[in-house]
Amino acid sequence: MTKTFLSLVTIIIFFFSSIYSQDLPKGLTKAEVELMKSYVSPSASPEAFTTPPPFPVRTMAEWEHLSGIIITWTSYQSILRQIVDFAQEECLVYLVCSDSNSVKTYLTQGGVPLNNLKFIITPFNSIWVRDYGPWTVYGNDVDSMVLVDWVYNRPRPSDDALSQAFANTMNYPLYQTINEPTRLVATGGNFMVDGLGTGFSSHLVTNENTNKTEAQINQIMSDYMGLDRYIKMAVLPYDGIHHIDMHMKLLDEETLLVGQYPSGVSDGPQIELNLQYILNNFLTPYGRPYKVVRIPMPPDGSNQYPSQGGDYRTFTNSVFVNKTVIVPTYDLRYDSTALRIYRESLPGYNVVGINSNAIIPASGAIHCITKEIGVTDPVFIAHDPLQFRRSNPGTGYTIKAFVKSKRPLTSVNLFYSTNIGGGWQSVPLSSMSGDTMSCNIPEFAVGTKVYYYFAATTAARTITKPETAPASYYVFTSDEPLPVELISFDGYSQNGEVVLKWVTATELNNREFIVEKKIEGSEVWMVTGSIPGKGTILTRSEYSFIDKNPGAGVVSYRLKQVDFDGTSTLSSSVDVTIGAFEYCLYQNYPNPYNPSTNIFFDLKEDGMVNLVVYNSIGEKVGEPVNGFMNKGIHKVRFEAMDLPAGVYFYRLSVAGLNGVQTFSQTKKMILAK
Repeated sequence: MTKTFLSLVTIIIFFFSSIYSQDLPKGLTKAEVELMKSYVSPSASPEAFTTPPPFPVRTMAEWEHLSGIIITWTSYQSILRQIVDFAQEECLVYLVCSDSNSVKTYLTQGGVPLNNLKFIITPFNSIWVRDYGPWTVYGNDVDSMVLVDWVYNRPRPSDDALSQAFANTMNYPLYQTINEPTRLVATGGNFMVDGLGTGFSSHLVTNENTNKTEAQINQIMSDYMGLDRYIKMAVLPYDGIHHIDMHMKLLDEETLLVGQYPSGVSDGPQIELNLQYILNNFLTPYGRPYKVVRIPMPPDGSNQYPSQGGDYRTFTNSVFVNKTVIVPTYDLRYDSTALRIYRESLPGYNVVGINSNAIIPASGAIHCITKEIGVTDPVFIAHDPLQFRRSNPGTGYTIKAFVKSKRPLTSVNLFYSTNIGGGWQSVPLSSMSGDTMSCNIPEFAVGTKVYYYFAATTAARTITKPETAPASYYVFTSDEPLPVELISFDGYSQNGEVVLKWVTATELNNREFIVEKKIEGSEVWMVTGSIPGKGTILTRSEYSFIDKNPGAGVVSYRLKQVDFDGTSTLSSSVDVTIGAFEYCLYQNYPNPYNPSTNIFFDLKEDGMVNLVVYNSIGEKVGEPVNGFMNKGIHKVRFEAMDLPAGVYFYRLSVAGLNGVQTFSQTKKMILAK
């Protein structure tokens, strides 16, 4: 063939690839479902590495400093144009496209300046770059920047090849999980990472890699992404694509933004179970319970939720672009609340909204169509923000941070204040051991709130921690030297109960902790219970307490620490919001099903529960539950392998501890074989 003919073929393929991309949803089309049965993903690129990086690695968190974001210029161009407009104020925008001139014309017509843009001319299939784009990974925390690319779970070869095209354009090393024994199928919308070695996904990642054990998947993510732990949650019944960015987001290393449906609606019950699973089994990298911020999951324009066939509207599908956060919006009735929650949770960030009604029917929004790329010379700061601090006599309060940079650090300072309006004072940090640094600030009167943040500077940039300091900051309360050094105290609601957790660094003559609470609107503190102390101990200790009857609304809790001589000290208080449960039986999922399905229900109170399955003529064919259960959200699996196809009914009956029936409800389900 002549070079001219080859070029023509390339242009034709490129053209149809771009046109085809206009119609592709985030999930699979019917044609793609059939295609996947015989589809073979592209082989490894000759320029890429197919073994893990030969050095310890760390995957960048989304809120770390970016050099740019990638978008694929195809469908939903009005939304893409607005993303470009906001993002180019913060960083470079990498535009994957087929024709840069048409993109420039469209941007200019919309009043968007052509600043901070880099065009990458390469084939593509779809807009969903979050799922198929590369991940920024650093060797030895900050040193070598490399990209990591997984196998895309769609029959879209041009999308799957995008990471290599980007790596070639930018001259970045690329590591691919494309060959056995480290082959891994995964999608970016189903992954979030805290920059400290913790990753989150739904069990979609295990469902799509059935030839591997969960331990093998964890090892691949450890080798390529630097994960120390990989937290996986049950997939949701109605989200279709099973990507966690449709209902959850990390706001920082210790805070989870979680979507919330009205009680019992759509994916609400499973989201609550997943959240309970995290809170019950995992602590933050700093050893504390995760803080949880709830944000509404709104209905669509017809007031329908996904379980009713409505669009999967979500506010968690947002993206950090340095100091701007771009949030999908839909309807002013819901948007104002969502944007307020973001601004309250992320002080100092420029929180902006983009109307996403056009794209959300395709099961994606802002996060799904953007992918962040880190800087080649990062400054990384990690800090354990304690709530209470005890001064060291004569030296004040010692504050530590892990600070590491590829470029030499010209300065690392801590800025502190007891009155933000009165300005900040600074003190330099000095090296302790390795990359840990520390400084001391003066002592203050007992009970003083001290605000502070870090700033590290190289020849290239200054990075603060928190990221938007001084608009955001850490705070601790100064305490006099006490027998017990309390370093954290947190609480959260779970199944209508309240779980309190606290940690001590040391204890001296500690007899007990008395838990006190105060109901919203009251000034009276009531004793709820107590936990024995550990006397004298010089090592870290963890405590927990469950208030089984907290009531509803906002409840405040505090600890009274009591010594053996009777002296006591009160902690600061924490507020917990408790929602009341009602009895409810939900539609099973999946439905129709074969050979098993999940049945969800809520219990308002503890009681004797009977869940029975009947066939169409009223014969009992199964009894998944018959016994005592605690109040809260429950999921029960029903196996029907030995039953014929047909219509069945399941009935939930609940009796109180006095034996009197308090609730009964029946629903229909279909077994298809």
